[in-house]
Amino acid sequence: MRPSLLRSRLQQDLPARIACMYYPTAMMPAHAARAGFDAIWFDTEHSTFDRREVQRLIALHHLANIDCIVRTGSRNAAELYHLLEDGATGLMIPLVNTAADAAALAAAVKFPPLGQRGLDGAGLDNNFYLDGTLTYPAAANADTFLIVQIETPEALANLDAIAGTPGIDGLFIGPGDLSLRLGCPLDWTNPKMIAAQAAVAASARKHGVAWGRPSGSAEDIAELVRQGARLIAHGSDFGAVMKMLPAYAKAFEPAATHRP
Repeated sequence: MRPSLLRSRLQQDLPARIACMYYPTAMMPAHAARAGFDAIWFDTEHSTFDRREVQRLIALHHLANIDCIVRTGSRNAAELYHLLEDGATGLMIPLVNTAADAAALAAAVKFPPLGQRGLDGAGLDNNFYLDGTLTYPAAANADTFLIVQIETPEALANLDAIAGTPGIDGLFIGPGDLSLRLGCPLDWTNPKMIAAQAAVAASARKHGVAWGRPSGSAEDIAELVRQGARLIAHGSDFGAVMKMLPAYAKAFEPAATHRP
């Protein structure tokens, strides 16, 4: 299997540098890898892709040697491990609220003894069976990721049980959904968000799993790292376009009113 850059960073107790891709931007894996990112969080929860397109985009991550973490809303076991067979380094699952939710996901995407994932070995993740499957299950369990999103008061109440579920590799705060359900603004200085983040950090530390969230600035990233976060997302194709187009349009302003 392709070694995970994200795993390597965590083993060194270093933050994983993650960018987000919302749209089928073929060049983004190569550019993100060159820029120094370790992984791309590829969002299929809020965007629509067919399986062939997902396969193509994951393959482009392999070509660029950058991890691909697919966020999917699916809870279907076969669909989940198809993504891993197609070469995804990890899965990010939204709205995981209970230990039972977490255990079902772990059972779906981890091979025995951690779970009950079905064995094939003919996908991109196992180099299309060229070397057989003797070491494949253990390597897959070691080098792939299952990250669950903490986005509700129920999930906060069950943090210890979720984080302690065998097969769970990381907790990731979903700020939009969490702030909506806590009835507070999306503001990391809000007492409710501060308390939620501290609880996630404490449970992750207690159970030896990684944790993190999206971040909007270098200062915030530094504070997250200080608090123990290692799964940090910063930057996206969507955000880049939002910032880039107004800046480019502004460049036209001096000439737009000029008449020769």
